[in-house]
Amino acid sequence: MSSQDQALVSLLSQIALSFDGAILGFAFAYAAVRSILNFTANSTALRKLRTAPSLSVSDLRSILSDGSDEDGNSGDGKIVIVRGTVDAKSAVDGSWKALMPGVLVSRESGDKAVVIQRTQTCIYNEWKGLFGWTSDLRAIFTRSWRKQESTSLRKVPFVLIDVGRRPNSGYVVVNLDGSRHPLPLTTVYHKLQPINASPYTFLQALFGHEYPVGLLDEEKILPLGKDISAVGLCSFRNGIAEIKSCKDLPYFLSDLSKDQMIVDLSFKTKVLLWGGIVLGSMSVGVLGYAVVRNWNKWKQWKQQRELQQQRQDVSGGFDYQLEDENEDVPDGQLCVVCLMRRRRSAFIPCGHLVCCHRCAVSVEREVAPKCPVCRQEIRDSVRIFES
Repeated sequence: MSSQDQALVSLLSQIALSFDGAILGFAFAYAAVRSILNFTANSTALRKLRTAPSLSVSDLRSILSDGSDEDGNSGDGKIVIVRGTVDAKSAVDGSWKALMPGVLVSRESGDKAVVIQRTQTCIYNEWKGLFGWTSDLRAIFTRSWRKQESTSLRKVPFVLIDVGRRPNSGYVVVNLDGSRHPLPLTTVYHKLQPINASPYTFLQALFGHEYPVGLLDEEKILPLGKDISAVGLCSFRNGIAEIKSCKDLPYFLSDLSKDQMIVDLSFKTKVLLWGGIVLGSMSVGVLGYAVVRNWNKWKQWKQQRELQQQRQDVSGGFDYQLEDENEDVPDGQLCVVCLMRRRRSAFIPCGHLVCCHRCAVSVEREVAPKCPVCRQEIRDSVRIFES
């Protein structure tokens, strides 16, 4: 574990254990609430996924034609699961547009695709160096703020056709607008290129800063001819079937079949449910412990204040001439707080006789009373009388 990680763990542990663990309890409660909310959303998505029909591309028209109007539109659409093969939309247009290139070509592998995602990630090395004075916390936050990855995404309109059939037999247009779901991309290029060191890199390493050591270049594509499943809202637009993502579902385009999606989502739902139960139980336990502990502290503090008030009232009734002595008091017997009166009260449990009665009562009234000499926490004081 690096020094920055150790500093982060130390800071988080101090924050979590503050107020007798109350902060940790609230963190558990927040995580439990998030787990339950995610469980509710996944349960709703699971019910929709189970009731959604699994169709081929050619069967869509029979399902959606009932709600179509005269212009061939079918409103917001129905949630369906379509299994088909990826093909470019230009290949099924059936017009002069089909003669134009409507596909993308991977620069590294030469494969034809409809979506190409290229990602470049800069990898940094960390060394404290000879003059690594940089604060651990500053290093942590600068690392999180620095952008180390750049991604470019290119795509062309594409459709799904029936598996093993010609494009003219029927197709459904895939609408990616507004979708944030992950795409079932295939990695065709993955290479780590070292970065040549420069004099500036040497200075960065010397003074303990992060410096780049390599560039990870990766290319992923959605190739033509790949069989995938599309889960979303399917409708007719101008007589053409179109499917778009549904924000309530965790899938849109996937390699999984309907049964595999149900199994995967059911497992995630169970994990979220039991995770919420466990985190909720832990939050109740930690918060209960913190409440009880702080309640006992408050009661103890209140009892001490009442006792001090009673002792002050009692001592005020017979505060005779011991406090009003005018004779000379030796320096070794003067109160260490006021330096005016004789030492009359001893603190418990340390036993130091260093304060007069008035100053001892004032010390006991503090929020965290401590002996002026040894700085040990005191519980009470007793007045000393000379016979």
